[in-house]
Amino acid sequence: MAHAYTNKLALETSPYLLQHAHNPVNWYPWGEEALQQAKTDNKVILVSIGYSACHWCHVMERESFEDVQTAEIMNEHFINIKIDREERPDIDNIYMDAVQYLTGSGGWPLNVFLTPDAQPFYGGTYYPPTNAYNRPSWKEVLAGVAQAWQQQKEAVLSRAGQLTQHVESAGNFAVTINTTVSVTAEELIAQQKEILHTVMRTADTQWGGFGKAPKFPQTATIRYLLQYHYYTADIQALQQALLSVNKMLQGGIYDHIGGGLARYSTDNEWLAPHFEKMLYDNALLLQLLADVYQVTRDEHYKQAAESIINFLKNELAHPSGGFYAALDADSEGIEGKYYVWQKQAVEEILGTDAGLFCQLFDITDSGNWEGENIPRLLVPLKEFALQQQLNEPDLHNTINKCIAKLLQARQQRVRPGLDDKIIVSWNALTITALAKAARVFKNDEYAALAKLNYQFICKHCKAENEYALQHTWKNGQAKHPGFLDDYAFLTEAAIALYELTFEEQFLQQSLGYCRYAIDNFSDATGLFFYYTSSQQQDVIVRKKEIYDGATPSANAIMAANLQKLGILFDIPDWQQRATAMLAALNQAITKYPVSFSNWACLLLQQVRSVNEIAFAGTKAAASADTFLSNHYIPGKIVAVLNTINHQIPFLNDKPVNNVLSIYLCKKQACAAPVKNEQQLISLINTIDKF
Repeated sequence: MAHAYTNKLALETSPYLLQHAHNPVNWYPWGEEALQQAKTDNKVILVSIGYSACHWCHVMERESFEDVQTAEIMNEHFINIKIDREERPDIDNIYMDAVQYLTGSGGWPLNVFLTPDAQPFYGGTYYPPTNAYNRPSWKEVLAGVAQAWQQQKEAVLSRAGQLTQHVESAGNFAVTINTTVSVTAEELIAQQKEILHTVMRTADTQWGGFGKAPKFPQTATIRYLLQYHYYTADIQALQQALLSVNKMLQGGIYDHIGGGLARYSTDNEWLAPHFEKMLYDNALLLQLLADVYQVTRDEHYKQAAESIINFLKNELAHPSGGFYAALDADSEGIEGKYYVWQKQAVEEILGTDAGLFCQLFDITDSGNWEGENIPRLLVPLKEFALQQQLNEPDLHNTINKCIAKLLQARQQRVRPGLDDKIIVSWNALTITALAKAARVFKNDEYAALAKLNYQFICKHCKAENEYALQHTWKNGQAKHPGFLDDYAFLTEAAIALYELTFEEQFLQQSLGYCRYAIDNFSDATGLFFYYTSSQQQDVIVRKKEIYDGATPSANAIMAANLQKLGILFDIPDWQQRATAMLAALNQAITKYPVSFSNWACLLLQQVRSVNEIAFAGTKAAASADTFLSNHYIPGKIVAVLNTINHQIPFLNDKPVNNVLSIYLCKKQACAAPVKNEQQLISLINTIDKF
């Protein structure tokens, strides 16, 4: 006789878990109660992982988890656990690795079957209610797994052990211990040319981006191309970087009406996204736009950055300064319904301007996507103005008025669901992006947003120790011990705030977060970092995530943090550790640069080593402000000395006097000081390029 369970998700804070709180499935949240119940009953654990903005998660819920007959099968044979992948990315990473190994692919919803001691042995992604899409039905999968557990338990346990061993070793596949990075400048330069060649082999030179559909923004790879161009003046790298940004901003993946970037495009032309919008994608795009603007000084990128920030303020901002996680793809149960248009509706709203708008944004009677229209630019506005012999500023004003009218009309529709939890790591990426935008665009509002966001995280997401973090916050409740990316990205954000304000408190706080990560996340070799802390007891393995995914590799960001803070605070061990991390991944970075783009940027900066720049004396902060706003220089650390009362060893022995002195150092060996920005740039250009 089946044990009588009840759905236990109603007390959770995750919007995704709450969406499932009324399913007839007896869901548990991940935790001791569910794990112990599985052991007591000797039942298979079914872990179903998704997130609130996931379209196919909603589909499977409607088709299967809301179906009483299906729920009865699940309740009888399994301990059913629902997980929000954004709350517990550590668990998601473990079981996603297992499913990718089993099936060759992954995604969400992720449905994994575990032994009672939480070892995976079978799984997949979306399963339909009846046989379709060359997939078995969900009921067939449930019956097959239940039968295997009853009749072939030893085989299941053996497979689970092997699969767990694979998951445990998966993070080490690219690591080559005791390898040294090429030692001569010529070898390093040759390596970078090889990396560029590999990146460009995957580049879509017509539509931008890399690889085939589905196409993700891959902002880190674009940043690598910008940095490669900075050091080499290679025009191909710059062209592919700008093409990629331009095509994304023209495409339907970018919301031309309300701002913001969707998670990925389902086609090569960036037309049709899965319409969910994630905070991290928009933070990373904002940071990239600031870089591209510094390189080109094209106002188009400044306007796009402003649009992204307006989206963040209007759609994702908590009143006290944090940013929510995501917007759903669906409204009224239909993917993209909030964002698409019928031409007739556009004509009714815009009147005499409709013809021009529809021509520019590819809006037709038959539609450009499933009978509807996703606004996209077939050509840039500047080019359209030339083609139509229109005054560009007048056209720009007209289009802005049209967009305002369409936005007002769109806001009357049923809005997509909001995932209103606040995630530390994603907010930290946003702080860094806002700080960079504030610097590059000389905008005090962006600076205020960055500082308020940081203050929110520091106030609401702290745990027992001054530098211990909780991963998420919602409705006054912080939950789940922080993961490596929370610490890595917040350390980076605090450094970015120092370079925005030159307030030393931010550097001291970055030092605290970095030390906490070292003490609680370092692996047994003392080289890389585990994703979970040493206090985390409810996962079967502690994984090391070293490659870039939708967000940067936390290990790569930690390497950059160790390098910067090691220089500023004169901690040679940290600098050496960052160099050793790079050395251990040297072969993987060269072979798979698109998957290791943040590492590739660090390796690129190593060719000429980091520019260590100190501004001292009269108007030091103002001069540093101007320098950082005006110049794109990827590999740099900037500090300001305008008082003798500081605790930054890098600034020692640099006198404060009545004249401006700017020191350029490499590996803490400094050239003679220069007196102005022009002399500094000339000196950097002399030694940076290759």
